[in-house]
Amino acid sequence: MQIRPSRARISGPLLDRIDIHVEVPPLSHDELRGAVPGEPSRRVRERVEAARQRQLARFAKDSLYCNAHMTSKHLRRHCQLDEPSQRLLDAAINQLGLSARAHDRILKVSRTIADLAGEERLSAAHLSEAIMYRTLDRATGY
Repeated sequence: MQIRPSRARISGPLLDRIDIHVEVPPLSHDELRGAVPGEPSRRVRERVEAARQRQLARFAKDSLYCNAHMTSKHLRRHCQLDEPSQRLLDAAINQLGLSARAHDRILKVSRTIADLAGEERLSAAHLSEAIMYRTLDRATGY
C-alpha cells in the first residue's frame, strides 16, 4: 500500500517509454538458503551474443543494430503474428488499456525474447512473456 502512491505519481507517457517493467518480490529465507542453481552466466552470455548476431544480420540493410530501434515498418516485417497471437495482443491492449506505444514495445520485446530462444517466428509464448513485463502498466492503471 505504501508503494502505490509513489507509482501513481509516475506519468503514463513516461511509463510507456520503459520497455520492461518488472516487480521483483523479496526472496523468502528458504529461497535464500536454497541451492537451486540458475542458468550459468556463460550460457546466458552465449544466448545474448547469438541473439545480437541475429539482430545485426536482420538489420544489416537498414542501418539498425537492435530490436529496440525498429520502426513501424520493421515491426510489420519482423514481428508478424499468427491469429491466436494477434488475439492475445488485442486482448492485452484492451484489458490493460495499453497505448499504441506500449503495443509497439511489447512487439519489440517479443522479438528479442524469440531471438534469445533462437526462434525466427514470434509465438504466443514470446508475446505472453513480453506482456507480463508490463506490470507497472497494470499496477498504475496506465
